[in-house]
Amino acid sequence: MSGTPATVALLAAGIGFTGHEYTHDPGNTNFGLEAASVLGVDPGQVFKTLLADVDGALAVAIVPVSGKLDLKALATALGARKASMADAALAERRTGYVVGGISPIGQKVAHPTVLDETAELYDTIFVSGGRRGFDIELAPSDLVRATNAIVAAIARE
Repeated sequence: MSGTPATVALLAAGIGFTGHEYTHDPGNTNFGLEAASVLGVDPGQVFKTLLADVDGALAVAIVPVSGKLDLKALATALGARKASMADAALAERRTGYVVGGISPIGQKVAHPTVLDETAELYDTIFVSGGRRGFDIELAPSDLVRATNAIVAAIARE
């Protein structure tokens, strides 16, 4: 298993996780659904990490790959007026990760983080481990602890 800022941060915090490496198809741009398919898990259990501009500041939203981010709900969860998707290049610079491999854990700059409440339906969930083709499986409560996330309804079908 490769060391990424995400795995280093989890190990330093004493948080247990399981790394899952797989061969990423460079032609596939739906990274989350690819991970669910290759790993053989319910897409509702695999979460994507998105960055949004929330009232002029970046925030992290973690939602199931089977759904979409509800920007209005994200803004509400953070006590803000509005949210829009962040520019991909800015997201890469601020997190230290590439799109398709952005982990909510171990980012270069800590951002307010919101995890969709459906994560609590599972004993473990999968998030990017910090690069394409590498996911981390951990308990939702451990993800909350690792990222100081709040849990709220921020996903929609």
